[in-house]
Amino acid sequence: MHMPFLAPNFSVNLNNNAAMGSKKDVLPKSTKIAQNALVKEETRQKNIPEELLEKYRRGETHAVSALYELAQLLQFHLEFKETVTTGNIQGLYFAFCAVIDGVEYKTGMGQNKKEAKASAARFALDEFLQSLDKKPKLLESSGPPPLPLKPKESLQQQSLQGKGCYSLNCFNLILERKNPMYEKILLAVKQVLNKLIDKHPEFRSCGSTVAAFVIETSTECEVVAIGTGDFNTSECVPANGRTLHDSHAVVSARRSLLRFLYRQLLLFYSKNPTMVEKSIFVPDQTTKLLILKTNVTIHLYMNQLPKGAAQIQPQLRLNPHSISAYEVSHQMGLHVTVDGKVFSAFSCQFNQVASKVVSMSASDKLMQWEVLGFQGALLSHYIEPIYISSILMGDANCSDVRGLEIAVKQRVDGITSRLPMYYCVYRPHINLVSSAHPIEMSLAQKTLSMNWSQGDISLEIVDGLTGKTVESSPFKTGTAMASRLCKAAMLSRFNLVAKEANRQELLEAVTYHEAKMMAKPYQEAKNVLRSYVMQHGFGTWIAKSPVNEHFCM
Repeated sequence: MHMPFLAPNFSVNLNNNAAMGSKKDVLPKSTKIAQNALVKEETRQKNIPEELLEKYRRGETHAVSALYELAQLLQFHLEFKETVTTGNIQGLYFAFCAVIDGVEYKTGMGQNKKEAKASAARFALDEFLQSLDKKPKLLESSGPPPLPLKPKESLQQQSLQGKGCYSLNCFNLILERKNPMYEKILLAVKQVLNKLIDKHPEFRSCGSTVAAFVIETSTECEVVAIGTGDFNTSECVPANGRTLHDSHAVVSARRSLLRFLYRQLLLFYSKNPTMVEKSIFVPDQTTKLLILKTNVTIHLYMNQLPKGAAQIQPQLRLNPHSISAYEVSHQMGLHVTVDGKVFSAFSCQFNQVASKVVSMSASDKLMQWEVLGFQGALLSHYIEPIYISSILMGDANCSDVRGLEIAVKQRVDGITSRLPMYYCVYRPHINLVSSAHPIEMSLAQKTLSMNWSQGDISLEIVDGLTGKTVESSPFKTGTAMASRLCKAAMLSRFNLVAKEANRQELLEAVTYHEAKMMAKPYQEAKNVLRSYVMQHGFGTWIAKSPVNEHFCM
């Protein structure tokens, strides 16, 4: 059935400072403060939905959620930084401050981290809202919204002209390549990939499209998960959980990340103090859930733009004289992949192949993970949502990440206030960087996908079209050739952690689907997300039949 078009509804950022990406990371603090003061002054000119402010003032919206919502609307970078308590306060207290575009606000304290963050958010909001008009007007618009326009070049950028650099993206790329942390991340990815491929050079061409998750601590950068691939299965998927639906690079890397997280949970629940200390998790003071240690940050590296909305044409503009709103919807809306090919959810071509196994595009999945967290439903029983801090795009042929910004962030602007506790739209830095791995094409291996996570002895090679491990794979689990990334394998790890954590209520789940549905807040957040993107004209999320999840171990 052809779906009616609804004009996409998302906010865009025409602010030159924001368009500069992480340029502020290399500017002196005095400049940051001046920029922040300018932003605060500009907020008086902006149209902020009065409903958001009133909900916060009435106590209906949590302070942290309200601050994140403002961050999305006003396009500033927000993070919470753990700091030290002020004054001579006795007893065990936690202290956090909100950092807005590099400027620290008043420190908030509490008997646990959540209270401290909430206090810090209230302090920042109170100061920030003072700069707003008492009665801000509602945002008014008619017709489909315009896409971001190319911002004017600053004097700094203009000074680069004559030195062989003429574009904003080139200017940003120069700045990002000088970021020492990004260089450390790229070096770590390159070293691990080379080490893995050198052991099995026959699979070198499996690394055409690469994604990797990197954990940064105060002392080092570690690659913890890698995935490659460009296909999803073309066969009928049996209801036993032993076939991979999607073997695209970022999907394989994310499932490899899940395996790493399960290992970290087993360390935490091991009862061995030395092992517990090695885990990246610590207990939350007020809930049964675990959280990442404060010095742990996760980054995502990709060597190609993900399929779907992230690949929007850089020159695409929406105005009455250039392109229709309907055509824009094909670019910005949801996409599906079939046999490695990508289709708009509005496309009649997609309707013709709807009988085949389809997966949502990598762009759409990234958007989902930036709202629901990268941990998925099963791990949500143990840990709070896990978000990544940055997406590093190492595609030598890519000069514009505007589409990725729209796909991951702007399509879900305004959703945070509707989400349950712990969930929000986390806005990662998206930066162009040098390539950590060359793109190598091979017709013989184009459907193959490689996966690895920290702790694995060897690589696993999966045929993306069959969703099964190939005979020549260095790692094989058995005669069924089920991948270690399949749902059945994840359920096995889930049950093992439940046993170690003494979570008897989780062990009572009979099927994979039942275990997922028991994660109530996660399922609520997922339903909110899918309703939101449909209501805002981006299309209907294609969900796989739950019949495929009605298996047990």
